[in-house]
Amino acid sequence: MNAAEELVSYLEKHGVEYIFGVPGGAIEPLNTALHKSAIKVIVAKHEEGAAFMADGFARVSGSISVCCSTAGPGATNMITGLASSFGDSIPVIALTGQVATSLFGKGAIQEFATQSFSIVDIFRHVSKYSDIVINEKKAWEMISKARRLALSGRKGPVHLNLPADIMKRKSGESHGQCNITQVLGFDRDGVRKAAKLLMEAKNPVILAGWGTVLSRADKELLKLAEMMDIPVATSPKAKGILSEAHPLSLGVLGFAGSPVSQKYILENDVDVMLAVGTSFNEFVTSGWDKRLRPMESLIQIDIDCNEIGKNYCVDVGIPGDAKTVLHELTHQLLRTLKPRSSMGEKRRRKVRAIKSKLKQVQKGLEAVPYKPQRLIRDLAESLPEDAVYFVENGNCMAWAIHHLTITQPYTFYVGLGFASMGFATAAAVGAKLAAGNRPVISLVGDGSFLMNGMEVATAVNHGIPVIWVVMNNSMLGTVYHARKLSRIPEGIPSRFKEVDFVKLAEGLGARGIRITEPGQINREMMNEIISSQLPTVLDVIIDPEEVPPIHSRITSLEKLYT
Repeated sequence: MNAAEELVSYLEKHGVEYIFGVPGGAIEPLNTALHKSAIKVIVAKHEEGAAFMADGFARVSGSISVCCSTAGPGATNMITGLASSFGDSIPVIALTGQVATSLFGKGAIQEFATQSFSIVDIFRHVSKYSDIVINEKKAWEMISKARRLALSGRKGPVHLNLPADIMKRKSGESHGQCNITQVLGFDRDGVRKAAKLLMEAKNPVILAGWGTVLSRADKELLKLAEMMDIPVATSPKAKGILSEAHPLSLGVLGFAGSPVSQKYILENDVDVMLAVGTSFNEFVTSGWDKRLRPMESLIQIDIDCNEIGKNYCVDVGIPGDAKTVLHELTHQLLRTLKPRSSMGEKRRRKVRAIKSKLKQVQKGLEAVPYKPQRLIRDLAESLPEDAVYFVENGNCMAWAIHHLTITQPYTFYVGLGFASMGFATAAAVGAKLAAGNRPVISLVGDGSFLMNGMEVATAVNHGIPVIWVVMNNSMLGTVYHARKLSRIPEGIPSRFKEVDFVKLAEGLGARGIRITEPGQINREMMNEIISSQLPTVLDVIIDPEEVPPIHSRITSLEKLYT
């Protein structure tokens, strides 16, 4: 085999089903190798979209994903997508083309700058590993290293640059499969200390972050919470890791979160907090609110030691995978747990009382224009519980975090690690390939959809039935409302002329439906759309003046950026 065939063979042996990318001259050797392979290639309309699709597939499948591009602008177009994967610890392999080594420094078409190694340096800033295959005999070794690093420890994207002439050369001896061995250790002494603190706590709380999602720790989290009767709040990214209908669920803490979690944690004298897989970033802490730190002890579990104690001083830091540490913590508690006291029932009653007191009664939701919060309610009532939501950054994310009740883990995804607009529009295409029969909903603002909406054509070309719900208010809504709330003038306009997304969808070969009134989105309609198995765009005209729940973000901006 030549080096390109070696790379493709390696990916195929390790279960890669899809590669998302855009073709070009510099990766024709990879194209030829893929032509002989069983791997399906999903050709995107833009390399950023391809990277987001790979990211979406990896999030839903829990396995590694692959994207590819040609040299130069093809590679640089992928950087935002890789940066998003890097911010959210998503294992993606990016393969980029490169001009022949004999042309390095001569100014060949699409050679980056005057030194071809520069593109490798750029990717090093947005990946765990970036290198160039400069020797065909090293191709297998380097793709093996890339995959190993992507899946080891704190997961993340990796990058290999592939010079065209090297890819055509014979690679030598073929190699077999190479398995990944995960280090799932934990600090036994730390677990003992954490168990003791939780047993003695009068008013403990668990804050579950994105790390609990990445490690698939929903069962371990539920078991611990129920065994100790500890209320659970989540970060925005971990929304739904514990069913939000569960009596111990406080909902999302931080940006656009639940007033229940805010009340219980910030105003309720929490003595011990168990933080699992959260870095305590700006979104979950509402700008690092000092009240978040518990009165007595903070226990932090994270696979990345650099995150432990970074934003809040901890009393017990436990490095390790969330699933493994929660499992061991539960067993430690079972070894030493005293007979069940009345404290647990008191905590449950307290949560019930707060929920009852803060229960929101929404009025005026029958009005036209369509209220965004009513739209979220209509979607929730019309879709099955296992529907997978990919939600864009912006107002739509605020509405979804605040009003959407998620009852099944791994059904709600936001790209908050880098907070890139256009993420959910494209990522949902890759996600649908991993989700099987479950419907995949991309809830997007019109501004974000205009950035990557051409990927609807990708879904049409490959028969991938994603449902896009476009919140159409002819503006960059978060910017518009943040300026109004902060009395900032419109120097760089946030509003634009209305776009007809029905015509856009139909022009791309998809189905387009205009929605203008509450109730038009209902179970009958959504069942018909799902059963049609057609890529569909719902163009929903919403009330542009309805203020989203972004007030904590505005407060953070005013406090931190002045």
